[in-house]
Amino acid sequence: MTNSALIRPAWTPATIALMVIGFMVFWPLGFAMLAYIIWGDRLEGFKRDANRATDSFFRGCHRASWKASRRGGYSTGNVAFDDWREKELERLDEERRKLDEMRSEFDEYVRELRRAKDQEEFDRFMNERRNRRTPTVPENGSENGEPA
Repeated sequence: MTNSALIRPAWTPATIALMVIGFMVFWPLGFAMLAYIIWGDRLEGFKRDANRATDSFFRGCHRASWKASRRGGYSTGNVAFDDWREKELERLDEERRKLDEMRSEFDEYVRELRRAKDQEEFDRFMNERRNRRTPTVPENGSENGEPA
């Protein structure tokens, strides 16, 4: 998601205003906006997973119906053409499987890059925090700076 979007799942003035207006107009709209603010960053992954699940389900249905129609005697009347068509469709299915595997590998790669970036930012934050909180002991040796 881009950080330049006006309505993004974060506590921005626009989202807070929409939430308040939603509660004033119809309370479920306010709750919907609140849920979007809190859990909206997870919607992209949820949508991607739901699309993959439905794609694979319907792809299986399509293959099953194609095979059933093939077994049921659906034919053009030309055996050579039917054989060629079947081989081409199998080749295309194999290409689709390869593309799906490549997409999965790329998604994993991007997830790993994001995780590494998040880890780097967290480590930098912790180092800066640690450096800020490191107490300096005065030269005279007392904790509060007063003479002993």
